[in-house]
Amino acid sequence: MNKKVLGIAAVVIIAAAAAFMTMGGGENKSGGDAAQKADLNSMTAEQILVKAKEEGRVDSVGMPDSWANWVQTWADLKDKYGIEHTDEDMSSAEELAIFEAEKDNATKDIGDVGQSFGPLAESKGLTLPYKTSYWDEIPAWAKDDNGDWIVGYYGTIAIITNRKLVPNPPKSFADVLEGDYLVTPGNVAQATQAQNALLAAAIANGGSETNLQPGFDFFRKLAEQGRIDKGEPNVARLEKGEIACYFIWDYNALGYRDQFKANNPDAEYDVCIPADGSVQSGYATIINAYSKRPHAAAFTREYILSDEGQINLARGYATPIRSSVALPDDVKAKMLPKEQYAKARPIQDFAAWEEAVKTIGTKWQEEVMAYAQ
Repeated sequence: MNKKVLGIAAVVIIAAAAAFMTMGGGENKSGGDAAQKADLNSMTAEQILVKAKEEGRVDSVGMPDSWANWVQTWADLKDKYGIEHTDEDMSSAEELAIFEAEKDNATKDIGDVGQSFGPLAESKGLTLPYKTSYWDEIPAWAKDDNGDWIVGYYGTIAIITNRKLVPNPPKSFADVLEGDYLVTPGNVAQATQAQNALLAAAIANGGSETNLQPGFDFFRKLAEQGRIDKGEPNVARLEKGEIACYFIWDYNALGYRDQFKANNPDAEYDVCIPADGSVQSGYATIINAYSKRPHAAAFTREYILSDEGQINLARGYATPIRSSVALPDDVKAKMLPKEQYAKARPIQDFAAWEEAVKTIGTKWQEEVMAYAQ
């Protein structure tokens, strides 16, 4: 869960990458050359696949098995195309940090970042463009003009509640404020999921991308009540009953609920979309501009956007970006009722949201955590 929730501090990632380079690690000292020579948009998917098979592996960041059913996509790439895979789980900010720190000594090929981090990665020169053969089916809001980042799926901020700790689970942000249990917001300074939870709270309380203050006010009230859980929000703590109420993407919440129930039939977790408002946002793949295996990374994106890849994500409860993909009935049955999404809306002002994210961590510390007991 570190990818979108709370990972090792970015400075640790940078230091580790620096140490790696100092020790001479990596299989190719001029690894970035492979990416710099690859004009992926001039190639067909079939041509990319041939080279991807030659490269033979793809190493990702922030795409762990437990997140949105990535495990099935990695299994497909290995079983169908012989492409091996490893992942290192980290937050969106940390993904960009490691791409930038390693550069020509790149150990990672592709990452999955919150949508607001896509343009940032491009502006830093960290991305390699590839539009894929599905380009025309990707909505304009979900891609940049050249394929430096493309949203593969999106989710809606939900509330997951442990019914053993909270017998009457909240159905809205207003309900949460009236409770007496600890609430887990995640690391707003680093994690896209936590940042969107703050935006969702703002929307539910009359705010927007240009007015996050109602969201800060909501969490400050919880902090003043002594109800902010400062512990690391990870799957283990959630399953062990150490987290009572957590703001999280719907696909993660539903996946964890079913996983915990399978592990323990007595487990009881409630998942809902806040009735007073929520936000929907996507996650975008970025191909490392310094990748040693740019074709394997590009084909990974190609597969993610294929019918099979989109259904894999839907099996992980995420909403596929390609609306034309027909989902199997058993996948449809796993989703929350559509009526719960009545007051959920996508991000409407990306420019304002991207600007707000630049200072959101500092404001979170000053306006919320400074009051946490």
